[in-house]
Amino acid sequence: MKKFLLSFLAALWLCSGFAQSVHGKVVVEHINAKTLQNSGGENPVRRVTVYLPPGYDSSGARYPVIYYLHGFLWSDSLLVAADHIDRALDKAIADGRIRPVIVVMPNENTVYGGSFYTNSSLTGRWADFTAKELVQYVDAHYRTVADRNSRGISGHSMGGHGAIKLGMLYPDVFSCVYALSPAVLGFANELSPDREGFRSVLPLRSKEELTNGRNFLANVVVALGRAYSPDPAKPPFYCDLPFSYRGDSVLTDAKTLELWKQNTPFYMIDRYADNLRKLRALKLDWGRNDEFTHIPPTCLEFSRKLEKLGIRHYAEEYIGTHGSKIMSEDGRLLNELLPFFNATLDFPARSK
Repeated sequence: MKKFLLSFLAALWLCSGFAQSVHGKVVVEHINAKTLQNSGGENPVRRVTVYLPPGYDSSGARYPVIYYLHGFLWSDSLLVAADHIDRALDKAIADGRIRPVIVVMPNENTVYGGSFYTNSSLTGRWADFTAKELVQYVDAHYRTVADRNSRGISGHSMGGHGAIKLGMLYPDVFSCVYALSPAVLGFANELSPDREGFRSVLPLRSKEELTNGRNFLANVVVALGRAYSPDPAKPPFYCDLPFSYRGDSVLTDAKTLELWKQNTPFYMIDRYADNLRKLRALKLDWGRNDEFTHIPPTCLEFSRKLEKLGIRHYAEEYIGTHGSKIMSEDGRLLNELLPFFNATLDFPARSK
């Protein structure tokens, strides 16, 4: 009986050790970003959540890195606390859907809900922060494979927008891009000039009115304005918008609209086509029933323009809403995004 009990306890200990070994570790960093010094009221000290794969502390190995960008009004902490992305990563690695990998999630929520991962003279250089300062910090402090071919970028919604934009701007930093339901690739439906997105900003007179949760589309438009066309002399939101209204007529500010086009991915394609061709792999997908109705048509038009220019990429529409098929067990992150990076990034031979 004693021998049996000892054997049982030993087996239990081994199982416990194995269970612990399949869990990665979540680390939280704070970076006082030089690129994010600003006059727009944003905190340049940014929280960054880093997922380290099982065995990181004991292996001595180096790992590829995926940068995952959160959506509007979301954050790195919510990716863990609400979305449980760390559990999905543990499962994907345990199931062999992706080899052990580091995942970096910066907090780029702002005073108005999101940076759109764009350099702004008002709020800070968010694109440079993500693609330069953050990457340099991670490569200096973690055992990464510090090479573009082992570095991918991804994200959902505003984060998908950012992943595509940063892939366009920095193909020497990121070799592979996956965008989940990327928002505001262009203007359509609720973000058309004559629709509620732009019009809903008109009656608002304070930050409190804008960010009270009842004016989501207006909040998005103002965040875009602060990123694309900041105007420090124009309170209360300190930005110019490309459209104004006289009755039912839409008035277009051509100069401001051009600034928006320079920062909107669909209109950026022609200027950055050569950069897009440098990418090893690019994929975007979107839910057919997305509540943000501009997303399906702008994703499709984005893909068609890439196709017309002969830019290799993958594009897929699936049956789902904006968030219904992202983090779930049957969702895109676990079943599409992570296997995509497993197939397209370079992993060290010993990690296989």
